[in-house]
Amino acid sequence: MADQDLNYSLQAVATDKRLPVPDLNYRPPKPRRYRPHIALIGCGGISADHLRACRAAGYDVLALCDAFIERAEKRRAEFFPAAAVCADYRQVLDRKDVEVVDLALHPEARAPILRAALEAGKHVLSQKPFVADLALGRELVELAARRGLKLAVNQNGRWAPYLAFIRETIAHGLIGETATAEVSINWDHTWTRGTPFEDLRHLILHDFGIHWFDAVASFFPGRTALRVSAATQLCPGQQMKPAMLAQALIEFENGLATLSFNGHCRHDQRERITVAGTSGVVRSHGAVCANDFIRLETADGACEPKLEGRWFDEGFQGTIGELLCAIEEDREPLNGAKENLRSLELCFAACHAADTGSPQTPGAVARVE
Repeated sequence: MADQDLNYSLQAVATDKRLPVPDLNYRPPKPRRYRPHIALIGCGGISADHLRACRAAGYDVLALCDAFIERAEKRRAEFFPAAAVCADYRQVLDRKDVEVVDLALHPEARAPILRAALEAGKHVLSQKPFVADLALGRELVELAARRGLKLAVNQNGRWAPYLAFIRETIAHGLIGETATAEVSINWDHTWTRGTPFEDLRHLILHDFGIHWFDAVASFFPGRTALRVSAATQLCPGQQMKPAMLAQALIEFENGLATLSFNGHCRHDQRERITVAGTSGVVRSHGAVCANDFIRLETADGACEPKLEGRWFDEGFQGTIGELLCAIEEDREPLNGAKENLRSLELCFAACHAADTGSPQTPGAVARVE
């Protein structure tokens, strides 16, 4: 073949065909009739988002509990003036009129209370990350199953509009089978300096990154992850204790996912996601946790839907609403703890891979410090 017959250039080919915006159910779910009494245990910073979401959705929060009772009283005044307050979680679990418990506590304090709530016959929404030990997570999943209870995890990113829309395009086969998923986030996470978060060794991969490990798990539904490689580094000039730069590569059979995080970026802070399948591509970009541009392209054309809502509050409405729907319909919630263990396996493997410099098998790394 003559050289002039070869085309070495890389050319982007954009379609001018318009694809109708698909009617996908990416909005937070709500039960048809089930409206149980809910109690919140743990009234720290994130609890405001839990309560704001419940109030917006019309759910009844009957009791608020925190070891520092003034925090519970503050949340009562802000969101549910008629709620009871207490400092001892056992008072909440003893109440027969409380059916669902929302645990907004850190993992170490949460685990024994989560177990006690299940043993008391309560359905539970657990804050994320669900557990720091996979064996404990499996034990809690089995306990919930034995008691006929629903156990879900507050992976609120699952109902961030752009992440939910991407997940639904995949679930409906609009882009075929996922081949690659790319996540790139540059933002300023140095607000955690001087807080307990700064003491987390894997602040980026674990505490922050779990949202996107969970998203990637949902982008490869039913697919087994084979290996995870990862690395972390200090950002030049950073004053934070934990490494603020991190990346991970997840190998699936016939698929790859890459995650890149820069938590020390002061300029043009952006989140970008691209999922390419065998018959289409869906991508989004915009402000971190608030992507406002999304494009779906297939052989039939392309569309750029304008999505409704945002991560805060819809994400939190989604986690509690999906749990209530699962209770009403007697099925496993989309954000069920059993499914979330798959996301944790990816996250734990990434943390250990970064520590050892060697690829890890998801599920083989039992815990993260």
